[in-house]
Amino acid sequence: MRSSNPVLTRLTPETHTAPAPGYGAGYGSPYPTYQEPTYVAQQDRMTIDDVVVKTVSMLGLVLVSGLATAYLIKDPGTLLMAWIGGAIVGLVLGLVISFKRIVSPPLMVAYAIVEGVFLGAVSKAYNTAFHGIVLQAVIGTFAIFFVMAALYKARVIRATPKFARFILGAVIAAVVVMLARLVASIIWPGNVLSNGSGIAILISLAIIAIGALTFILDFDQVEHAVTQGAPKNMAWMCAFGILVGLIWVYLEVLRLLSYLRSE
Repeated sequence: MRSSNPVLTRLTPETHTAPAPGYGAGYGSPYPTYQEPTYVAQQDRMTIDDVVVKTVSMLGLVLVSGLATAYLIKDPGTLLMAWIGGAIVGLVLGLVISFKRIVSPPLMVAYAIVEGVFLGAVSKAYNTAFHGIVLQAVIGTFAIFFVMAALYKARVIRATPKFARFILGAVIAAVVVMLARLVASIIWPGNVLSNGSGIAILISLAIIAIGALTFILDFDQVEHAVTQGAPKNMAWMCAFGILVGLIWVYLEVLRLLSYLRSE
């Protein structure tokens, strides 16, 4: 199953350097069935543990750089620069990583550090306005992640082709809405999309739900990559993709909590 996460869609046959003459027999699997053992003999195979270790490592970098930003930057103007600069640089790095044809751990490490700066600035601003909101958002984000992992493991939600198409359309719609919300907030502060009204809360809930459901496709993508013998270094790409999803959900949970605590 191809993930809606643009990062994890890189785990397709084109990312493998060995010939892939046939495709797996699994339902909806885009991964090749290697007909010769040469590829596996030349490279270590990726495992779930590899993905977990890389994901935790990148989260650690985000945490360290985020805490450093929040505690070391005192001037509001500098904090705003870190916010905007981190967002722009993080976006550029994310696009470069997503569209590169090779796995680049140094770029992913840089992305985690830059996103930590961005999240540190954002989180400090929110926590100043609503004390304790950051801890609540972190707990909420990981609760969503682990609930989706449990639902996937129990096969309560399955990553079928129909489900994947639905999520892809939903992600595109969510991105359009988020961009519209950003532009509207600049042109018209306090607009209905971001003023904490019932409509704003519903939009935020919908975006969180979409972000949560993308984890199902990400888990399925990782599972297929492990089953089909993806190279060990692809664990970095998996970890990066999951990190992107966690950041998306965290920011939206933070926004939703700010709406609820403003009432």
